[in-house]
Amino acid sequence: MTGLHSFLRELPAVDRLLQEPVLAELAGRMPRRLVLTAAQETLQAYRQKIICDHDKAGSLAAGGLDLSPAALAREAAALARCRARPGLRPVINATGVVLHTNLGRAPLAAAAVEAVTGVMEQYCNLEIDLEDGERGSRQVHLEGLLCDLSGAEAAVVVNNNAAAVFLALNSCAAGKEVIVSRGELVEIGGSFRLPEVMAASGVRLVEVGTTNKTYRRDYEAAIKESTAALMKVHTSNYHLVGFTASVSAADLVALARARNLLALEDLGSGLLFDPARYGLPPEPRVQDSIAAGMDLVTFSGDKLLGGPQAGIIVGRRELVEKIRTNQLARVMRVGKLTVAALEATLRLSLDEEKAVEAIPAWRALTAPLTRLRERAEALAGPLKESFGEEGVGLWEGSSRVGGGALPTAELPTVLISLQAPRLESTGLAERLRSGEPPVLARLQQESLLFDLRTVYPEQDALLLQAILDAAAEA
Repeated sequence: MTGLHSFLRELPAVDRLLQEPVLAELAGRMPRRLVLTAAQETLQAYRQKIICDHDKAGSLAAGGLDLSPAALAREAAALARCRARPGLRPVINATGVVLHTNLGRAPLAAAAVEAVTGVMEQYCNLEIDLEDGERGSRQVHLEGLLCDLSGAEAAVVVNNNAAAVFLALNSCAAGKEVIVSRGELVEIGGSFRLPEVMAASGVRLVEVGTTNKTYRRDYEAAIKESTAALMKVHTSNYHLVGFTASVSAADLVALARARNLLALEDLGSGLLFDPARYGLPPEPRVQDSIAAGMDLVTFSGDKLLGGPQAGIIVGRRELVEKIRTNQLARVMRVGKLTVAALEATLRLSLDEEKAVEAIPAWRALTAPLTRLRERAEALAGPLKESFGEEGVGLWEGSSRVGGGALPTAELPTVLISLQAPRLESTGLAERLRSGEPPVLARLQQESLLFDLRTVYPEQDALLLQAILDAAAEA
């Protein structure tokens, strides 16, 4: 026990530890409470280590356990810095997944960031009419743009597309039946399923057809007096191929009109541009669904639209007005930051050519393979100096759209592969994730792969330094 007490007596008091320059300096830059807690926890951790290993006190002394105030202060400072980091932080996305749900889906365009910053720093006319000084609606900042882009009569925006679907159904079909093809009963992120969303909205789901084939006659046979709507759901996060059949939006609208029913469509991904122009697979656009006669169309703001998280409903004026006056609309309404970011994104979308350059998601989707190769080759040189010629390679590969959009699209890319005998890929990936800035890459077998399609060109130097720093820590 003498050794145990000796080690415990070596531990400095908290006040003594806080006098060390590294902690005193930190206490001047961050909340003192945070620094104090870090010092206390560091001392407690060493106290526990000494007590738990008291029977090995001799080996601890031989191993040079450093209990000096300077050494303990350095550890406490590292802990304090870690605790001071925001929980939500910018990262470098080197995975090649453009709309990575876990990484926040679509990054905002510079114009959208500027718009958000402007309304964050000052008061704004969120719900006031500047002409007459009377109270207005936050939807007015978005509705005209959405109608212009989609061709719809009216529009309303809520906090996400699941809310948009819920609110549309609850407002226009609660207590009645809505018919959906069995092959379109999608599951979205987080195990949320369309049937459950529909049930929660107060409608009764009627499934028709089979997983791979649904015909117009299937819808016709299911229509009853209690039917309120026919609903089409775009399977934006998967694609059925082979022996399949489905009913087009135009055919579903024609049937709905003939039977005096509503025709609703959940597009999910929110595409406004023609994907064929950019070598992407076919995908229904919002304006195509409106032109086909759909009464209401719902879609996301943070997928192929390239804006903030939002659920957008466009369609017939009288139906949108019912949605707008639903008491639940307030529960699901968007705040001023979303309004600002979405308005800026929609304004960019009025000019497709400029939008594809300005909106980060579209810039990544359309990045030329030649340019990706040039950037990869430029980074490979310095990396070879650290990892050796054998440890760095350039591979042909493919990027993915992600975010439940364009599931069959494969975007040709060039991958930087890192593989070095002295480095274990999983460990290197962990160090990259815990670095500043954090870097997310792909792990494939024994290699760590970096896809520059989702790395901004101006981040290339940061990515290189992050990799070199993580390797140096090994």
